[in-house]
Amino acid sequence: MVTPDRSHLPNRPVISRRAALSGMAGTLLLGGCGGGETDGERTTPPDPAPPLRVEVLSDRLEHGWDVGFLPNGSALVTQRPGRLAVVGDSGTGTVRANFDDLLVRGEGGLMGLLVDPDFDENRRFLTCQTHQRDGEAVDIRLVDWRLSADGRRAERTGTLLTGLPVNPSGRHSGCRPVLGPDGNLLVTTGDTARPDVAQDLGSLGGKVLRLRPDTGAPAPDNPMVGDPDPATRLLYTFGHRNPQGITVREDGEVFVAEHGPDVDDELNRLVRGGNYGWDPSRGGRSGYYDESVPMTDRERFPDAVPAVWTSGDETVAVCDATFLRGSRWGSLEGVLAVTTLKGSELLLFRLSDNGRSVRRMWVPKELDGTHGRLRAATLGPDDALYLTTSNGSGDQLLRVAPA
Repeated sequence: MVTPDRSHLPNRPVISRRAALSGMAGTLLLGGCGGGETDGERTTPPDPAPPLRVEVLSDRLEHGWDVGFLPNGSALVTQRPGRLAVVGDSGTGTVRANFDDLLVRGEGGLMGLLVDPDFDENRRFLTCQTHQRDGEAVDIRLVDWRLSADGRRAERTGTLLTGLPVNPSGRHSGCRPVLGPDGNLLVTTGDTARPDVAQDLGSLGGKVLRLRPDTGAPAPDNPMVGDPDPATRLLYTFGHRNPQGITVREDGEVFVAEHGPDVDDELNRLVRGGNYGWDPSRGGRSGYYDESVPMTDRERFPDAVPAVWTSGDETVAVCDATFLRGSRWGSLEGVLAVTTLKGSELLLFRLSDNGRSVRRMWVPKELDGTHGRLRAATLGPDDALYLTTSNGSGDQLLRVAPA
């Protein structure tokens, strides 16, 4: 039985559940030592914290999923129902592209986006999208595109990777690509709300994959690159539920934002070959998707990588993540920005130098319930923060910078 997705519902307390799951009687303090979990308690903004200016660049989107920037400064935006938009000085335009094979159902559709670093020469960009044949769900795949010189049309030029599992309902389809610090492609994948996928090393679901961006082949130094299973060779980390945000810090550390069930959204720091401890099959004993298990089950998996931060006894449906860079941010430079869907707010994190704990977490008043559900978070070429809303109609592309 598939449990309904509750991420759109208002927050509600879950009394004592987190303590029961983790065996903790008390509440861990933000910024605790070591690499343990930290509860999602807000602190006051740092002093001084610059006020933010939020500009609406477009209100003609529908479930804007991801944002990439073209060399001319225009923003390319994927929309989950299967549309591409380009937002620039002349307004919002539509990029014509053939999405006849796109499965638009539930959480599935047109999702993550990556503009090739050599776009000036090859006009290439990459999308994550759910694929159907004759109305039946087939898989999630990474598709190569070429944008026309006038920016009005996109032609499919190939498929970089197929075989990412998909739930016919579209649940937990999250797929977002980012270039790693070494030039390899990192891709988050959801567990498709099936019990055994996250811990199955032969499945591409519930993982972070690492592959060559030109061929789709496994990165040559992947942790299990010698395995006979082609899927296993692509794995970088496993044991994830539904990671939808991934970002790289200037020092090369990689962080993912991950949806919890009805407790414990997580912020995780990636460790090569790491198991992140999600196992709704209870070691194969449960044939249904048992979401009462801990997000990071340290009892079943003592070596599971602990979360840097968790939301505790509620969820805010964390989504995308990016680090604020550039001198314009002043005291906010180096802060991690994380969007939330159910929470309808932007979370700002000051991490420790080693990335294993949170020193401070707060919500700027300018993005605290002011624009509804927030999904994409991308730093633009001007070092401003670009966000999309995901409310269903009249969705916006926002530009955020210090006032």
